Amino acid sequence: MPRLAENAYGKSRVRLVKVNRREGRHELRDLTLSIRLEGEFEEAHVRGDNRDVLPTDTMKNTVYALARQLPIDAIEDFARTLATHFLSENPVMSRARVSVQEQAWNRIPTRGRPHPHAFLRVSNEIDVAAVTTSGDGTRVESGIDELRVLKTTGSGFEGFARDRYTTLRETSDRVLSTAMRVRWTYGLNEISYSEARTRAREAILETFADHESRSVQHTAYAMGEAVLDRCPEIDAVAFSLPNKHHLIVDLTPFGLDNPNEIFVATDEPYGLIEAIVRR
Repeated sequence: MPRLAENAYGKSRVRLVKVNRREGRHELRDLTLSIRLEGEFEEAHVRGDNRDVLPTDTMKNTVYALARQLPIDAIEDFARTLATHFLSENPVMSRARVSVQEQAWNRIPTRGRPHPHAFLRVSNEIDVAAVTTSGDGTRVESGIDELRVLKTTGSGFEGFARDRYTTLRETSDRVLSTAMRVRWTYGLNEISYSEARTRAREAILETFADHESRSVQHTAYAMGEAVLDRCPEIDAVAFSLPNKHHLIVDLTPFGLDNPNEIFVATDEPYGLIEAIVRR
């Protein structure tokens, strides 16, 4: 006899742009949200009885209604408010997960000053957060996607394992570039998520810049160590680091040298290094 196993439903990629029209200066938030609900939905699956199924269109409307009624400061707090709302308003649901992505917009400078209501998007960097609420408590995860960084020296790769298919040459001085995916989790919930995010991002960027890297793995651990050192509220940080290779070009056929100045940037294939650093 078949039975319904794990199941969930929700609304994905709900687009929300909120303009806070303060006197003389507008604030802009550009969010994309996804909602995932779990609960006792066997009647809907097995018998087509929808009495306990909250329409996903209602979930979308809830995002807009709460955004109108509440300030949006840290995206973690807004996600937590939404998750708590869905769980408290719908007794049949046992778990709610709300994920948020935020695209940043910078103010356009005009006559040496940031414009009060005109914005420019200059980066692919995206702030992310995910809040899961259930009877067991609340779990908050924050992070950054597409944190693109590059340094032109201070990185090498030597002394690696070799077999009969290895052709890679060792180097003590190479370009190191990646588009980071970073996630971290908290040991505490009642904190300033915005402040923690700022400190974590600064720790990551400063360590990437200053660290004398012997490999991407070496730098990943150093960045994780720095995040935990500066952010006591963070329990663990995970990195996914695609190695955006910059290959030195052989100019000898043209009678030219290449003292680490001319490279070709390649998108694929790329190395992918992942690591989690915990307390």
